[in-house]
Amino acid sequence: MALLSDRDARDVRTQLATLPAPVTLVNFTQELACQYCREMELLLKEVAALSDKIAVEVYNFQLDKAQVAQYRVDKIPATVVAGAKDYGIRFYGIPLGYEFSAFLAAIKDVSRGGTDLGAESRAALAELDQPVHLEVFSTPT
Repeated sequence: MALLSDRDARDVRTQLATLPAPVTLVNFTQELACQYCREMELLLKEVAALSDKIAVEVYNFQLDKAQVAQYRVDKIPATVVAGAKDYGIRFYGIPLGYEFSAFLAAIKDVSRGGTDLGAESRAALAELDQPVHLEVFSTPT
């Protein structure tokens, strides 16, 4: 059972056609006691099949302790969007609905190693003098 419709898959393929550099979607999952873990892995594999620049790595949250520690993942399902480096982008849960466009935007930004932030935003961020932990929560309501 595919999560993306044929129409959505065509649109995603078009969006990902111009990725300049490889992206790895690192998935943390487990078989038991994890709502949406199977669906998340399926979604990642569907997206990866639409671009030769996207690879998927799958790790068991309980067994693959070195990778859990390396990526600092603390819940599942989790997906790390990494490129030439790990920018700290994590998706917890399954990014469907409106979150899917943010997921695709993250893939594109990581692939090109940058964002479309304006000069004013970049200047404000440059003034930060300590690490910031930012989390965005969304719910389908």
